Amino acid sequence: MKVLVVKVSALGDIVHALPVLPYLHSAVFDLRVDWLVEESFASLLEGHPLIRRLHRVNTRGWRRAGTRSLLSGAWQTVRALQREKYDLVLDLQGNSKSALFTRLAGGQRYGFDRDGVREWPNLLATNHQVRLTGADHHISDRSLAIARAAVAGGEAPLAGPLTVLPAAAAHIEQTLAAFGLSGERLVVLHYGTTWPTKLWPLQSWQTLAARLVDELALRPLLTWGNDEERRAAEAIGEACGGAALLWPRGSLPELTALLARADLVVGADTGPVHMAAAVDTPTVSLYRVTDAARNGPRGARHVRLQAPMECSPCLRKSCERDAECGRSIAVETVFQACAGQLAGEGR
Repeated sequence: MKVLVVKVSALGDIVHALPVLPYLHSAVFDLRVDWLVEESFASLLEGHPLIRRLHRVNTRGWRRAGTRSLLSGAWQTVRALQREKYDLVLDLQGNSKSALFTRLAGGQRYGFDRDGVREWPNLLATNHQVRLTGADHHISDRSLAIARAAVAGGEAPLAGPLTVLPAAAAHIEQTLAAFGLSGERLVVLHYGTTWPTKLWPLQSWQTLAARLVDELALRPLLTWGNDEERRAAEAIGEACGGAALLWPRGSLPELTALLARADLVVGADTGPVHMAAAVDTPTVSLYRVTDAARNGPRGARHVRLQAPMECSPCLRKSCERDAECGRSIAVETVFQACAGQLAGEGR
């Protein structure tokens, strides 16, 4: 049986969909699974033992290059999909972009029903539409609901798996040695996330990092993904008197290897936290406008902290109570969660 998984973006959403892979392989003998993904995220899935082939799209680049490039890129991708003659296509994205490739890929096409899709044109792409129930509240279970509708009898982990490439792991060890951190306990702090209202206040991060240095004798690693996050990470490092280390930005496989090497990863509702869970690294994660029960890592190795506001989670991207909401997750609460995780309470 040949199956195509359509989950093109974004980083955290792709990671949340990973449990579909072991589910499918445990349900069907001699299964071949391919994955359609945006080029910018493809390296995350390269070398994954449960994926036979990656189909890459570059929709943003195609649009920037003009209509001809967009049509040419989309058509070449569709032709590559059609040549595979898939038995099943699982559209885990649920929007208009994924609908085009799902509809033209052929085979039996499974996706969300009207209440589950992100954009209604996706309904035109599938001939099996799956209704979600209350048991599918977590974002990973949404993807698994489609897989279960298509194939029965599999088993899935709570997260992952995400593959650590040997070359990336070797690079991380070399970098740690250069920082003088070989064999040391590692705590990764990731400030950034997609929405401003998901962010924990910079001052809170600074206080947390300083306490990890002063009270637990750690040298936190500060990861970042863009210039704004880098400036925030630098400010956090300055609050620690240079004891916290600004980690050099690398590839997604290198970030995966770093998170797998860490003893603890701390962040908001953001891709690196979900990646850490997918490589079985303990996490402490913070949720303000999003729902920890829906988005957060599951299992005893993870601590999820929801803002204690009566309006949380609200899914708002701007709010007049933003500062109050950010402060509602106290530094002391986060610090104690980190200390407990490092002491092995969640292992």
